[in-house]
Order: sequence, then C-alpha cells, then structure tokens
Amino acid sequence: MPGKVYRIGQIVPSSNTTMETEIPAMLTARQSIEPERFTFHSSRMRMKKVVKEELAAMDAESDRCAVELSDARVDVLGYACLVAIMAMGRGYHRVSQARLTRHTAANGGEAPVVTSAGALVDALKVMKARRVVVVAPYMKALTELVVDYIRSEGFDVIDYRALEIPDNLDVARHDPVLLPAIVQSMRYQDADVVVLSACVQMPSLSVVPMVEALTGKPVVTAAIATTFAMLSQLGLKRVVPGAGALLSGAF
Repeated sequence: MPGKVYRIGQIVPSSNTTMETEIPAMLTARQSIEPERFTFHSSRMRMKKVVKEELAAMDAESDRCAVELSDARVDVLGYACLVAIMAMGRGYHRVSQARLTRHTAANGGEAPVVTSAGALVDALKVMKARRVVVVAPYMKALTELVVDYIRSEGFDVIDYRALEIPDNLDVARHDPVLLPAIVQSMRYQDADVVVLSACVQMPSLSVVPMVEALTGKPVVTAAIATTFAMLSQLGLKRVVPGAGALLSGAF
C-alpha cells in the first residue's frame, strides 16, 4: 500500500535542468521498494554563466525561493547549487541552511533546508572518507574554491578534475558516459571515495554503478548526497536502488 506523501521543494538555478531530473528519478525508484510517495516543487534563481559574480547574485535570490516553497508547505527544501554555496566562503552552507529555514518558519511553513554543498560534506563524513578524488564541471578557479572548501571540512582531496565548462546549460549537456574514463585517469586507487560530480547540474546518476564497478570504490555525487540528506531530514529510510553506496542501505 502507498504510504505518506511528502512534498520535496527545490531551490534551483534558472538554467539547471538536471536536479529536477535526478532527484525525482532517485525518489521515484525508491517507491519500488518503500511505501512513501513524493511530489516535487521548484522555485528558480536567475543564473546562466557559472562565474562568481552571477553565483553571488543568484544566492541573494534564495531567500525569496525559500518563502515561495514554504507557501506550498513542502516538507523539506534542497538548495540545488553546490558551487554557489562554496564560492561564498568556508562553512557558508551552515549559514545558508539556518537562514533559509528561518524564512520558512517566518512564513508559517517551517521546513528543514539542506544544501547540496552541505549534503556532500556530510555524506563524506557518513562514509568515513578521508581521501577523496573530485570531478567538477567548473572553470579551474571555481573548482579550486570547491576543493578548498572540501579540504576545510577535514578531507584530503588527493586529485581533482576541472572540466572548465562555463555555460550552465552546457554543463547539463555533458555526456555522463565520459565520466568513467575521466575517473580512470585520476589517482582514484588511493582514495576512499570518488566524488563523481561535485555539481548537481552535471549528469552522473546513470554511470554511478559502472564507476563503482570499474574502480572498486564507493561513489557519491552532489545529487545523491542531497537525496540522502533529504531522506535523513524526513526521518525516512535512506535507500535508493541503483544510486551507489551511500543509498545502498549500508549507511
């Protein structure tokens, strides 16, 4: 029998086309093994080019988005732009999550907020990772900000790849079939976890099982980590078939 229906809210960059694909895909797949059901609701922040100035302007719109989604009385909100948070400075995901949660409460629709940035950091802690390799679509300078942010949270980033795709729509067009070869060119052998996509816009879900099989390493992405965080906030079993080690039930 179907279980309770949960409303999933997403704060999404206006040019993002992947978060509203991969998160629903995972939670819909979960419905084949668990009773809960989900509906999906989004509010958008303007952003086209993945550059620091546009990211900062976009982040300023997140307050409005949180209020709009709380109008729909969603049960959890996900902030779907990892680099926008990490580009604002070390530890900013905690500031953002607390502020946006306050906005939902002030609007009479209090709901927890998770950010893809904070979710990835927390996922690596749950997976007991110490050494990681990271694939990101951003320009090198932004990728280095992401790497620094992850390192500041206590992880050793032993290798990373910046794919240097400036247009956010082009990030969504990056073929995930290319990711396994990219990872195989990295020092993954010395890593505890492979971060296959440090970006919720770069598609990766379809090749996560392949990369885990090829490398023998647990693989996580920003979208998988966000799904894990949402399920945690809802108090639900954190399991999704075909979505890698983090959502396998092992954690």
